[in-house]
Amino acid sequence: MPPTEAQDRPARLTVGVVGAGRVGPALAASLQLAGHRPVAVSGVSDASVRRAAELLPDVPLVTPAEVLARADLVLLTVPDDALADLVSGLAETGAVRPGQLLVHTSGRYGTAVLDPATRAGALPLALHPAMTFTGTSVDVQRLAGCSFGVTSPDELRMAAEALVIEMGGEPEWITESARPLYHAALAIGANHLVTLVAQSMELLHDAGVQAPDRMLGPLLGAALDNALRSGDAALTGPVARGDAGTVAAHIAELRRHAPQSVAGYVAMARTTADRALDHGLLKPELAADLLEVLADAGDGPDAPDHTPEGGGR
Repeated sequence: MPPTEAQDRPARLTVGVVGAGRVGPALAASLQLAGHRPVAVSGVSDASVRRAAELLPDVPLVTPAEVLARADLVLLTVPDDALADLVSGLAETGAVRPGQLLVHTSGRYGTAVLDPATRAGALPLALHPAMTFTGTSVDVQRLAGCSFGVTSPDELRMAAEALVIEMGGEPEWITESARPLYHAALAIGANHLVTLVAQSMELLHDAGVQAPDRMLGPLLGAALDNALRSGDAALTGPVARGDAGTVAAHIAELRRHAPQSVAGYVAMARTTADRALDHGLLKPELAADLLEVLADAGDGPDAPDHTPEGGGR
């Protein structure tokens, strides 16, 4: 079937998953709720087998080539660095069928990574859910309202949009050339957030807080909501205020109790100071002392301690 006829394919599709990581089984289960029929899944590790059994019960576990032989729509949900070799291998062995929808879920790539399969007649789509996955049934509910970064040929836009909507998501169209930037932006916002929150909880625990998660929950929830609504205008805290003494006290304490966290604190403080200056939140006359503290802190563990007598506020 040529790509221009993709919108005319049957409304209900047989679905296969290559790579039963955290993402693939959840997407297939979501498509099943929309009336499509999962028919095959591939996975190697014990964790993959368990995920497939939980989210796709009674769906047979087979080889990747057999998944493609059985399914109209194939989800390629392998790690980014494995995707290109997987696609090339499937195409070279003749596993790809003309007219078959081949969907990858990598944020990094658009449809060009699927070119070997496209030349074999596959219909290429890049559908990346902007969501973190646990590998459990909760992921299916989390897809409701989830944005998907979508890249597709023009003639397949309707098919891509329909699949995303059937999974409960909202399509955001990303050009091929913008995929790496799009993915970097998500990594900064989501992956780094997990690191920052985990580090904050550890430090609070070291400070004697019995329930760091309970303390951080309302604070971080409000900060996230404010940031999404107002961007840089939501900045608060000692860096945005230009409280150089407080920042120096933070760095001194981190050097004593968690030296591995100093570099991250200084890097984020510098970025925060730059953005606060650019948006008129940090007064230039207060920025000089603050930036000097951060510059000294970045010189290494023997940098001078700017903590004032009595500490910062």
